Formats: sequence, structure tokens, C-alpha cells
Amino acid sequence: MTKTVLITGGAGYVGSHCGKAFARAGWNVVTLDNLSRGNRDAVRWGPLIECDIRNSAEVCAALEKYGPELVVHFAAFAYVGESVADPAAYYGNNTAGTLALLDSMRTVGCHRLLFSSTCSSYGIPLRLPIDEAHPQTPINPYGWSKMIIERILEDYGRAYGLASASLRYFNAAGCDPEGEIGERHEPETHAIPLLIESARRADRPFTIFGTDFPTPDGSAIRDYVHVNDLAQAHLLAGEMLVARGGTHVFNLGTGIGTSVLELIEAVKRVAKNDPVVCHGLRRQGDPPVLVASFAKAELELGWRPRHSQIDFIIETALNWRDSMIPH
Repeated sequence: MTKTVLITGGAGYVGSHCGKAFARAGWNVVTLDNLSRGNRDAVRWGPLIECDIRNSAEVCAALEKYGPELVVHFAAFAYVGESVADPAAYYGNNTAGTLALLDSMRTVGCHRLLFSSTCSSYGIPLRLPIDEAHPQTPINPYGWSKMIIERILEDYGRAYGLASASLRYFNAAGCDPEGEIGERHEPETHAIPLLIESARRADRPFTIFGTDFPTPDGSAIRDYVHVNDLAQAHLLAGEMLVARGGTHVFNLGTGIGTSVLELIEAVKRVAKNDPVVCHGLRRQGDPPVLVASFAKAELELGWRPRHSQIDFIIETALNWRDSMIPH
């Protein structure tokens, strides 16, 4: 029988790519999104229920109508700076919103949740690469809002039999290689789309926040993982939850770090144009290096990043940008 997945926040960047991956694998895909930060036209593989995860009556009605074997939960705010300025919004939407969703699931007897978590829960790394046993010491409300949810999922697993997997991903990047969906944030804060824009438009300089980090070239190093690789990991983790339940945590990254200066060179190479850059000071709390170990995901899910070569990531992001805004 065909399985059904309900994706909260499925009109957003990673959520929409996951919707496509589940649909390709033969699942019925239902999206639930309030469209406060998502895009209606990114929902292309099944019905859209336009509501907030905190609206218990509407969420319960959707769960009862479609009877999903799995809920994949993306609905969240995800700007670190905004979380520092307005922590109430983050704890209210991310943490309390997830509690409301979980209680709706309990009400209708839905017992499997795949949670979009973050490497921001680790804070400043004590060792590299970062594995799942690394201490979690977030340094901003966004990271805390996600880490608290992970603890809730553990407790709900023990008390109520909830099966869950928390996927802590590193720097999501790139776009659908087929060009159907892509990355659209307002405002845009991710390095790759900002660099691409600076390569296309001289009036959009890219700011390098710090060149005095203790790294080989002085700029911060991050682990960029293609959004299609993330989508495949969600599919594998969802199938694992349906098959055997349990409470799980997985890092999703490549194990390869790319510095900001290396990223600039890669955009220059792929876009065949020099990004316009300027220099700024380090941002408070920015770790010098964030690189994941994905050994656990490989061992338990059979997952490896297959589309995350940095030039390919940039190529897919560039093609999406140019299809939306011809240069």
C-alpha cells in the first residue's frame, strides 16, 4: 500500500525538496504550512493545508483526514540573529509549536515524527569532526529552541511510545538540479545565494565576516551539504522509522569543510565572474570551523552525500537564481 507523509513547513526550502523526494519514492505527500515564510508554488507534489501547527483543531483534522504513517516536521523560524533579537518568537513558534503538533499527533494516534534539527545545537565545537555524541551547548535561542525539542522527543518516546529521528544538518545548500524548486528566503542570509547575487550584480556586495579566524586562510569554514542529499536522508530515516521505530539522532554533513575564501573562488569559477566582496568584523559566537561526521547516518541509514561537491552545489543554485532572475 502507498504510504502517506505529512510535511509541516513543506512550502519552505528544505521541506519542498523533501516533498519531491518522498513523492518520487512513491509516497503520498501532504503539506501543512502557514505560508508565513514558505512559497505556495513550491508545493507541487500533493495537497496544501494552509494552517499553523499551533492550530490544534485544524492539525488534528488534517491528520485524521489523511492518516499519515509519518510526520516530517520543518515548520520553524531559522534566523540566528532574529532569534537573539526576539527569542519569544523562536520559543513560541519552534518549541511551543512543536509541542502543539506532538499533542495533536497523540490525540489522533499518529506516532512517528521526523524532526528537522540543526548543528546550531552544538554551539562552539570542542572537537572535529562533530559527531552525535558531541556536547550540545547552543549559543543562541534558535539553537536552544531546537535542542529543547530533541529532549522533548526523547521524553515522548519513553512515556508515549513516539518514534522519532532528529536530523542535525549542517549548511544546507544548492537547489533542485531539475530546476523545479529552489532556495528563496526573505531576507536571504545563506552565503552561497548571497555570493551568487554579488557575482551577478555589482551593487550587491558580499560581506566576509572575519578573516582572522584560526583557520588556514583566516576565514570561517563550514560543511555545505546539497539539499537533495538532505532530502534523501529524510526519506531513508522516514522509512527506517516506519520499519522499526525508536528514538534516533543523525548528523547530516559531508565531513569536508569549505572556507569562505574558498567559497568565493568556487563561485568565481562556476559563475565565470568575480563576486563583489567587502570585509566586516567577526560575528559574535561564530565558530571558526563546523564540520560534521556522517558516519552514524552512513552506518544506520546507508546514507552518503552524493551531490555535495561544492561546484555542483553552486551550479544548481546559480541555475535556479538565473531562471528566476535572468541576467
